[in-house]
Amino acid sequence: MALYAYQALNRDGKKVHGQLDAPSEYVVKEQLVKQGLYPIFVTESKEEQARFSLRQLFEKAVTPKEKVLFTKQLATLLKSGVPLLQSLELLIDQFDGRMKRIVIHLKDTIKEGGSLAQGLADYPRVFENIYVQLVRAGEASGRLEIVLDRLTDYLERRSTLNRRIKAAMRQPIIQIVIVIAVSIFLLTSVIPKMAGILKGKADLPLPTKILVALSDFIKSYYLFILIGLFILFVLFKYWKSTSTGKRTFDLIKLKMPLIGYFARMNATVQFCSTLGILLESGVNLAEALDIVCNIVDNEVLASALREARDKIIKEGKISQYLKQTKIFPPMATYLIKTGEESGQLDQMLLTVAKNYEEDLRELTDTLSSLLEPFMLVFMASVVGFIVLSIAMPMVKMMTVAEM
Repeated sequence: MALYAYQALNRDGKKVHGQLDAPSEYVVKEQLVKQGLYPIFVTESKEEQARFSLRQLFEKAVTPKEKVLFTKQLATLLKSGVPLLQSLELLIDQFDGRMKRIVIHLKDTIKEGGSLAQGLADYPRVFENIYVQLVRAGEASGRLEIVLDRLTDYLERRSTLNRRIKAAMRQPIIQIVIVIAVSIFLLTSVIPKMAGILKGKADLPLPTKILVALSDFIKSYYLFILIGLFILFVLFKYWKSTSTGKRTFDLIKLKMPLIGYFARMNATVQFCSTLGILLESGVNLAEALDIVCNIVDNEVLASALREARDKIIKEGKISQYLKQTKIFPPMATYLIKTGEESGQLDQMLLTVAKNYEEDLRELTDTLSSLLEPFMLVFMASVVGFIVLSIAMPMVKMMTVAEM
């Protein structure tokens, strides 16, 4: 069966369109007629079409929430004893748009004798490598529903942590944008109107002279400023996309006090949680380490982990070589060593990930509460400087006039 897009006329003569899952175009037309619709055209809808599709261009991407919902519902159905093919058929009506087409593709892959992991691998932008590898391990071991449960928990925790970090950064960014917007408004609208009066005074205070000069500069060269900023932004994006640029930028981030700590803790959580889930699901150590090294988003840290991976695969000593990377906190390497010696490495890795995830969450909340008053002081300082620079000569002029 495949997914077909159709356009038809209803009894009132109005055009309606939609999608139907059917074995052939003829069956789609039959179903439309039974619904009291007159089909105008029916065409097969495929995810990987060679031709350009405006519908797919403007279609909403699969959200993390949809992916979590799909994983959770599939795990629930499998645990209830529903076969995989039937579970996917039941899930088709739970989604819309691209996610619905993906579920139909997964169902068709199973019907044609393929595996769920094979179908998921056709959508690398939706289902990352760890997701596919875990599902493949679950299918091979016959514990797919358990693996999907683990995946659900992993995706939910990662989504929650990302939301907290974004929320902590959102408020300062909004406040900075407000400061910039207010400053530009004052410099381009208020200051020019007062410039004639202010420039007539030879003994203007230094802050006022700076403000007037800055206002004149922005008014005269605003177009060049905008073009220059755009060119700098494009050049920065290009430089960052190169291997040298990305590595240099990641190295700079690691050397910054707070951001560097966040990067290392995030890498620790990513490494331990992913490796723990992979090992628990039956993926061999070499393959699991390959996957883990590819999901760390800092190139410097990822490179250090790749070097450790090669030594670990040769000698099988995980904690010793993780310690040499200088990424992991001493307590983390100690706990990993304990798990390695006790034969419970996968469980200890998951414990380490959970502990440091809690630390990251608490740190994010603390920073969020500390940044807010700091940013308010910053906003007040910038706007206050501009207002004071305007007020100082005006007050002086009024004083002179009274005398």
